[in-house]
Amino acid sequence: MRLAPLCGFTATTFLLAFPWSSAAEPADRTQRWDKVQDKPASGGCPVRMKPSGQCDDEDDCPYQVTLPPLTIQLPKQFRMLEKTMKELQSLKETVNRLKRYCLECRHQADQSPQTESGEAAGSTVTTVLVPEGPQSTTSKEEQGGGGTPRDTGAGGGDPNSALDMQVKMERMSTSLRNARRQITSLHGRLENLSLVNMKNVEAIVDSKVENITGVVNKLRSNCSHQCLAQNTSPQFIIAPKDCSDYNMLQQKKSGIYQVTPDPRNGTFEVYCDMESYGGGWTMVQQRLNGTVSFNRSWAEYKRGFGNLRGEFWLGNDRIHLLTKAKDMVLRIELEDFEGVREYAKFDQFYVANEYLRYRLSISGYSGTAGNALHFSKNFNHDQKFFTTPDRDNDLYPSGNCGAYYSSGWWFDACMSANLNGKYYHKRYKGVRNGIFWGTWHNMTTEAYPTNYRQAFKTVKMMIRPKNYAP
Repeated sequence: MRLAPLCGFTATTFLLAFPWSSAAEPADRTQRWDKVQDKPASGGCPVRMKPSGQCDDEDDCPYQVTLPPLTIQLPKQFRMLEKTMKELQSLKETVNRLKRYCLECRHQADQSPQTESGEAAGSTVTTVLVPEGPQSTTSKEEQGGGGTPRDTGAGGGDPNSALDMQVKMERMSTSLRNARRQITSLHGRLENLSLVNMKNVEAIVDSKVENITGVVNKLRSNCSHQCLAQNTSPQFIIAPKDCSDYNMLQQKKSGIYQVTPDPRNGTFEVYCDMESYGGGWTMVQQRLNGTVSFNRSWAEYKRGFGNLRGEFWLGNDRIHLLTKAKDMVLRIELEDFEGVREYAKFDQFYVANEYLRYRLSISGYSGTAGNALHFSKNFNHDQKFFTTPDRDNDLYPSGNCGAYYSSGWWFDACMSANLNGKYYHKRYKGVRNGIFWGTWHNMTTEAYPTNYRQAFKTVKMMIRPKNYAP
């Protein structure tokens, strides 16, 4: 009573799981039904599964399941599945055999060549490792007068295969050890090279420059009076290096003169202020009326622009040569449209070459305008690179300060001073892209962006030697 429902359930399961050809081929179904009737099932659930037709090619041999009164044909992939399982089993046996070979090879590698005595009298077994070519081994068994190869592989395997595998494993182990040593060596070299980076080089250069500058200053302080006495005769000045040399040649009139700070770089014209504050000043920048735009490229700031008798920037290359030839003092004069005049003086002023991106070195403030170039820890223009709208060397991570403020300057991130900003003829609102000095007397009124910005009428930047004596 319970067998019939079970067979019905089994038949239904096979019908749903596999395609059967009897519905598509009635003639074929009749033929297979006759075959099944020839061999009726005796007792139990009459389920049959056998190949259908001649199986010349096993991959194309279909299977059929007989569930009277139905015959179900399975796809040929069923046979492929069976074949795949057999191949997997064979592969598993091969892997296990190789594992046994490897264990034996490892055991043999740990033992030194030795000689063993056999059970039979007079029989001797000797294992000899003989190099063949680059590296190989051979095993010989000597018994009596002749010898036959000894079978050491598991399951009757070839001993030569095991020995060859041992040789290959030893070679791979040696190669891996050599590679590890080379990687360790390269890693150490990379660590050493990482220490020699741009920052370390700059730090070393800065320390050397500071040491040299200290020695030079000490020597000048020791012989300042004698040097001045020796240079009092004008005939020793062959080519004036800056405007201070013209003052020693009794030139007391302000105007355009030619200077040669370094004979290897030729002669160029500068404007000399020979009347203000003892004279001898070489002008490097001047703002008067806004007729010259200071929103210029790196190349223009490099060679200079403007009119020496009006508004101009002398040029970063020329400023570098002037400050390299002698220790220079910088004086900045500011005047706003209310007639307020103030100044800032710095005892040390130096501009590096283009390779060092015209880095500014400035210190030793005194004056009435305030030290806007060293406003705070976050706004310090000392030791900063020169930035232009087309060359970003500032410390602001999200953009170019030169492009935002439309000028070239030694920006930090971004500024507390900018004497090359846009010239405004009156106070203005919006972006503070005009001439700016962050310590001006009324700068606190600009706390909010909606307030008016301070505008400056005139700006002058001029330099002369530190040991200059009028």
